[in-house]
Amino acid sequence: MTRFTPTTPEEVLETVRWAAAEETPVEVLGHGSKRGIGHVTQTEHQIDLSKLTGVTLYEPEELVLSARAGTPLAEIEALLAEHNQELQFEPLDYGPLLGEAEGRGTIGGVLAANLSGPRRLKAGAARDHILGIHAVSGRGEAFKSGGRVVKNVTGYDLSKAMAGSWGTLAVVTDVTFKVMPRAETEATLVLRGLTEEQAAEAMSIAMGSSGEVASAAHLPESVTGRVLDGALRGKGSTLLRLEGFGPSVDYRFERLAALLQGRGTQGRIDGDESRKLWREIRDCRPFADGTPRPVWRVSMTPSEGHRMVMALRMEAAVDAFYDWQGGLIWLRMEAYPEAEAVRRLIAQFGGGHATLIRAHPMVRDGVPLFQPPARGLAALSQRLKEQFDPKGILNPGRMGF
Repeated sequence: MTRFTPTTPEEVLETVRWAAAEETPVEVLGHGSKRGIGHVTQTEHQIDLSKLTGVTLYEPEELVLSARAGTPLAEIEALLAEHNQELQFEPLDYGPLLGEAEGRGTIGGVLAANLSGPRRLKAGAARDHILGIHAVSGRGEAFKSGGRVVKNVTGYDLSKAMAGSWGTLAVVTDVTFKVMPRAETEATLVLRGLTEEQAAEAMSIAMGSSGEVASAAHLPESVTGRVLDGALRGKGSTLLRLEGFGPSVDYRFERLAALLQGRGTQGRIDGDESRKLWREIRDCRPFADGTPRPVWRVSMTPSEGHRMVMALRMEAAVDAFYDWQGGLIWLRMEAYPEAEAVRRLIAQFGGGHATLIRAHPMVRDGVPLFQPPARGLAALSQRLKEQFDPKGILNPGRMGF
């Protein structure tokens, strides 16, 4: 296998032009922290972007940061923290769940996988914060989209088209993201002892209140002891995060606690301990157990998630916890992926998307890992692929469709 390690956008362009001319498929990756997601690409060559690094622009006052695609996300987050800023969509780190070290992801991988975290309901995902890109298409043509200003409006935004494409459309060399001030403090209201149905109702009330809840999650009894070093072991925990200035957080916390009075036993987690809790939820730490047991990431209507899980438990051995007010469900199966059952029940309970994030390599090849797109979306995806990579040289087969 030939591994190309370009250090400049010009070298990326040269490499892709060679691959396009030779019609030679290539695998595109950064540090490989998410390489275990999706189908294995059948290629003899790699374009390794781990040397294409560096922050090229950071203007804290303008809330804008640009960097080469291979720049470690941890490096960018550390720089932002020095200025009390952050990527508000708090991209998750798949490393621990996939048996890799934490902190190995790159900023280009954040866009390629369209990452997000528990603040998704309030802040969106990577695609909602990307301002611009420089990239090289599978045709071997350099292009750019967007710019370095928050109010940039240029019609169809190719930057967003790259989000969630997993490197199958173009090799992104530079990204520009909007950044935001970091909240002064945060606190988490904990409701103990609710069933999954009761938790769904409590989270719905909280998100519809004036409390400005930033995140809402529920950890059933079987899961809650796997965060904060076991501090929440015992009854299930329904978690509601509030952020902002200290007095505002305290005021909203008391109002929210009063609104939810009688719904379980109440507790409070503050500051750094609260941030640690939500990082562990973000990174699916309860299921980062060092095993290849199948883990699904399911997105569906929040009010239907717990019903789908209950039905699934009648057919398979499964553990689960909920983020995004129940709209994101992490499932860990005890044995087989149960892809047919998972997707059938999601459709039965209103529809949604399911991605098999982790499974034994021998199992992955025989399962549709990404949600098969609907007919109209599949046709659009195919047209995009034909426009950007007509010879199919970039990460062929990664998404399985």
